[in-house]
Amino acid sequence: MKRHRPKGVLGIGLACIEAAATGRTEHVPTSADYPDDVVRRIHFEAGGGHSWRISALESPRAKPAPWKIVVITGAPSWSEYWAPALAALPKTREMIVVDRPGFAGSEPFDCVPDIRVQAEALAPLLTAAPGQRILLVGQSYGAAIATLMAAAHPKRVAGVVLLSSFLGVTGPTARWLVDWGSRVLRVIPRDLRNAVQEVSHQAEQLSYMRAALEELSVPVHVLHGDVDDFAPIELAERLVSETHTRHPMHFERIAGVNHFLNDGPAEMVIDCLEACIPKPEPFRLRLPKLPRFELPWLSPQSKLMTSSASS
Repeated sequence: MKRHRPKGVLGIGLACIEAAATGRTEHVPTSADYPDDVVRRIHFEAGGGHSWRISALESPRAKPAPWKIVVITGAPSWSEYWAPALAALPKTREMIVVDRPGFAGSEPFDCVPDIRVQAEALAPLLTAAPGQRILLVGQSYGAAIATLMAAAHPKRVAGVVLLSSFLGVTGPTARWLVDWGSRVLRVIPRDLRNAVQEVSHQAEQLSYMRAALEELSVPVHVLHGDVDDFAPIELAERLVSETHTRHPMHFERIAGVNHFLNDGPAEMVIDCLEACIPKPEPFRLRLPKLPRFELPWLSPQSKLMTSSASS
C-alpha cells in the first residue's frame, strides 16, 4: 500500500523516530513510488578532500537538459521530500536534491556545523554537461551553503535561488523545536540531533554568507512564504535591502505558503523555480550596419565651395 509523506512538525518528528527505530535512512520513502527512470537515488564522494559518501535523488534524463536544478536542502536534510517535484519536472529540466552531510543516507554520522565545510563537500553537485546551465537552490539552512558554493564556483552557476532562507533567528515553531531538542539532545535520533546542532550554531557564520552574496555576479532570487513560522520573512527582506550586490536581488513574497514550499503541490514549487530561469530571447535577424559613404560632390563642404564660386 502506498504511503504518504508525513506533514507538519509532529508528522516529521514521528517519521524521523520511526526511521531510526527501523534502521532506515529514508523518511517514508516516496522515491520508491516512482520507477528508476523517473526518480533515482545516487551516491557520490564529497568534495574538499572529504571521503564522505553523499546520497542524493536525481531525475535521470536520456540526454542532458538545458538547465540543471541543484537543491541544497535544509535541516533536517531529507531529499525524499522533493521526490514528487522530481517526478513532475518537465523533460527540458533535470534536478538533483542532496541529503547534506550528517543526514539521511549521507556520511558522516556526526553533525558538520561549519557551512564552509558543507559547501566544499557539496561542490561536486555543480558538475554540468557541456552547454548545460545550473540553477542553484538553497532551501532554509541550505540557503547560506548554496551562496558559498556559488561564490566559490562562479563559472558553474547561472543563477541562485534562496528559498525560505533560515538566517540565524528561529520563528515560534522552530524555536520550540530547538529548545525542546536541546534538552534531550542525547536521546533523539541522529537527524534531529544534527539539525538542532546546526541551527543553534548558524548565526555566527552568516557573515560568510553576506560576503559571498556581495561577490556573486549572477541573478539572485529570494523566495519566502508569508506564513513561515520557522524562518521569519522579515529577515529575508532585510537581507535583500541591506546587502550590496553586483546586481539587485529579486525578492518575492509567496502568499499563503509556510516554510515548506516543496510540501505543497509539486507544480507550485516547479513554477516558482521556473520563474527564476531566464527566458531565451527570440531570434531576430539583424543586418550589419554598412559604413556610410559620402560622395565628394554631395558633401556639405563641396556644396559650400560651389555656392561661393557662383556668387
